[in-house]
Amino acid sequence: MNIAFYAPLKSPRHPVPSGDRLMARQLLEALRLARHAADVVSEFRAFLPDATSPTEERDAQAEAEITRISTVWEETGTPDRWVTYHPYYKAPDLIGPNLCRRFGVPYLTVETSYSNRRNRGQWIRAQELVAEGARQATVNICITERDAHGLREVIPEARLARISPFIDPALYLVHDPVPQLGKLMTVAMMRPGDKLSSYTALAESLSRIGHLDWALSIIGDGPARAEVEALFENLPEGRIEWLGQREPAEIAKLLSTASLYVWPGHGEAYGLAYLEAQAAGLPVVAEAVAGVSEAVANGRSGILTPGGDRDAYAMAIARLLEDQTERQKLAGNARDFILSERSITAAATRLNDIITNCGDMPA
Repeated sequence: MNIAFYAPLKSPRHPVPSGDRLMARQLLEALRLARHAADVVSEFRAFLPDATSPTEERDAQAEAEITRISTVWEETGTPDRWVTYHPYYKAPDLIGPNLCRRFGVPYLTVETSYSNRRNRGQWIRAQELVAEGARQATVNICITERDAHGLREVIPEARLARISPFIDPALYLVHDPVPQLGKLMTVAMMRPGDKLSSYTALAESLSRIGHLDWALSIIGDGPARAEVEALFENLPEGRIEWLGQREPAEIAKLLSTASLYVWPGHGEAYGLAYLEAQAAGLPVVAEAVAGVSEAVANGRSGILTPGGDRDAYAMAIARLLEDQTERQKLAGNARDFILSERSITAAATRLNDIITNCGDMPA
């Protein structure tokens, strides 16, 4: 089928890397692996960073984009499906539902998110648009049970399907794991909010196990770098290695040299970096918060500790630093977990089944 693909928050072609951009790219690749012709239909970004942000210019751009795509479709024909990735209160889909109604194209969403906590200011209308899109959708493909639950609560009539978070593990399978004892690894952007909160939790937890032999390599950069560096200042000298932003191939190679992947995961929708670390053969130590459990198999490919419990988090890291038998068992399971359950080929099969048969989905 010909599939029109759209991501209102960040186009797959956006220059700034993020988990959102990566998942959009992977969805496109999965659709193509399933032998569909999937193309980005629009670069229009509907992002509204604040509940008080003006919407006039954004809405005018959306109308212009609807007109542009309508003209193209009238001349060349319509796609078989429209797929919107990650519409939510900061980035609703302002163009897909309109176009699909006008031209009779089946409308689908992936990772639609709705939260009553966000009903304030300009986001109230954005949430209404998200809900309207979910109601219109032939199917809403949920990547986490958390999102599925949120949609069921607000829109019980919405048609839902599930697909697990996934990655293309090829980049990580190139390298055989050569773990250095005591070497911890983190890959995360440095920005205010949930990322800074996770860095804070990580630094405080590591301060509790300074007596053990470990070193942490941090891959990432961003506007909160100074604040992040300050969090680790009181740790024993020489324990932290700042590697900055790296390309995916470099990250894959670096991950293969570590023993543990450590990242609390505050506010993570699921965390593609967890899947990448496990594909590299790294056990994960994270908190059982947000959507982290969708990406880490607790007790099988890593350890999830109670949210906000610094002592429990520190103890989990210490446990795997001191018990190499358990660490090695989790490491082997981590790579197997990705290959058997979280690979892009498995996702392509599931996506094809949903998209091909979405007309038969029960309401």
